Amino acid sequence: MPSNQVEYRQNENIIRMPQNTELLSWNVSPAEAIQQQQELRKLITLTKLHKKIQYIAGTDLSFNLDSDVSYAGIVILDYTTLQPVARSTAVSTITFPYVPGLLSFREIPSLMQAWQQLPLVPDVVLVDGHGIAHPRQMGIATHLGLIIQKPTLGCAKKILTGKYQMPAPEKGSYSPIISGPETLGYALRTKNKVKPVFISPGNLITLEESLEIALHCTVNHKLPEPTRLAHLTVNALRRGEIEAGAAEF
Repeated sequence: MPSNQVEYRQNENIIRMPQNTELLSWNVSPAEAIQQQQELRKLITLTKLHKKIQYIAGTDLSFNLDSDVSYAGIVILDYTTLQPVARSTAVSTITFPYVPGLLSFREIPSLMQAWQQLPLVPDVVLVDGHGIAHPRQMGIATHLGLIIQKPTLGCAKKILTGKYQMPAPEKGSYSPIISGPETLGYALRTKNKVKPVFISPGNLITLEESLEIALHCTVNHKLPEPTRLAHLTVNALRRGEIEAGAAEF
């Protein structure tokens, strides 16, 4: 893999969130949100995982058309078998407008409601969205990772920044996402002859580990199992097939 990785602060210590509570407020304007991203960007740490993965979580949100109600879901899987072991869902009202590049300010408050209900804490979180493959390196996976202080990576369906060469048509093929001299993530082919997904580290994980985890979690579908099951879960919640709250399987 390319060695020209993004140069963030590298260490083996868990970082502390800033003490400035205003910096972490969700009640901000889009301009203030961009400034917050610029400040939080300084805290990103790409470092190797500290422990073997036992549980991995996937996150997703769903919306009804022309509605400000969000349906958030987190599904936890056994990392070895990729079988679901728990889930948490929440219904809430979105208050931040849709602004490209500021997705985290719309979605993380809802995801945090689901996170706080989890019956167990995962070792790694796979987020539906970008990590550092973002114009300010502050995609939703990175922002969430800084808040929950757990390793996170993003899996997005569309590229947001950078360039890449189309990977070979076979499942498992990948190519780097490049922005200037930096590697931000990978375009990964998860099924034969389907459009690639875009994998990037969020926080407390490396580029290589993010790709390895995404490959491990890809079975028979385009989306890795954690985010695929989270997607199915939030849609079931939106349709009223399951109730909001936490459950173990």
